[in-house]
Amino acid sequence: MLRCWILLGFSFLFMHLHATGNISKYINLKYSSLSFIAIFVFLFFMLVQLYLTMRDGKDDEELNDICGCGIDHSQEEKSWKEKLSYPIFIFPILSALLLPIATLDSNIVAAKGFNFEVYNDHDPYSTHQFLEPDTSIFYGQEGFDELMKEAMGQFGNKDRLILKDPDFLLGMETIYKNPGYFIGKTIGFKGFTYVDKETNEVFLFRFGMIHCVADSGVFGMLLELPQGETFHNDEWLEVEGTMDSIYYQPFKKTIPILKVNKLKKIEEPKDPYVYRVY
Repeated sequence: MLRCWILLGFSFLFMHLHATGNISKYINLKYSSLSFIAIFVFLFFMLVQLYLTMRDGKDDEELNDICGCGIDHSQEEKSWKEKLSYPIFIFPILSALLLPIATLDSNIVAAKGFNFEVYNDHDPYSTHQFLEPDTSIFYGQEGFDELMKEAMGQFGNKDRLILKDPDFLLGMETIYKNPGYFIGKTIGFKGFTYVDKETNEVFLFRFGMIHCVADSGVFGMLLELPQGETFHNDEWLEVEGTMDSIYYQPFKKTIPILKVNKLKKIEEPKDPYVYRVY
C-alpha cells in the first residue's frame, strides 16, 4: 500500500508545482507539458498498484486458508533493499513540499567560487556553464553552425541590441561566439550584480536553464560602470552600453565587456530565470 501513497505523492507534487508556478524553478518551461502529463501518468500507475495490492491481499488470504500453518504470509518480512528504497522515493516528495524553494543568486556563485570552468581547459568534457552559454554540445557541428547562422541573422544586423528574457540566452551565446562582430554596438539587458571580491569588478548575470536545473548556469557580462557607481551583490539593474573586449587576467582570456552609459535599478522579476528557447 505504501507504493500507492508514493505514486500519489509524486502526482500531487507535480500538480502542486504547476499550481504554484514553481515548476519553472526546476525545468525549462518548454518541457512543462511533459511534467503536466506526468501528473496523470503517476495517477494511472497508482491505480494499477492499488489494484495489484488488493488482488495480492485477496490471494494471501486464500493462501493462508489453504496452508493452515498459522503463519500470516501477507506479513512476511520484506528484504532490506526494498525497505531502503521507500525512503529514497519519499525524500524528494517531502523535501519539495515542505522545504522552501530557494532562488539562485550570487550566493551560489560565491559558494562555487568565482572560477568559470568555460575558461579553464582542465576538463574539456565539462558541461557546467558560467558566463557564456554554450549549446554546441547538444548539436552536431553542422547543426550548431546552422543555428549560429540563423542567430546572427536575428541579432547581428542590429546596431542596438536589447536582450529580452525570451532571447537572452541565444543572444548572449551569439555575442560570445562572434564578439568581434558586436564590438562598438549598443547592447542592453537586465540581471543581478555579482562583485568579484578579488578584483572588485562587477558582473551582471542571469541564471539560465538550457533544459533543467541540472544544466543551469549563470550567464552575463563584465561591466565597466560610470565613474562613482558602486554596487553590492544581488542588486537588479537594467543596463545599456557599448560593447568592447578586455583581457581579463583572472580568466587569462579576452572577454566581452559592456561600457555602461545607461543604468537603472529595478525590482527582481517575478521569474528571475531565463530559459533556452528552441
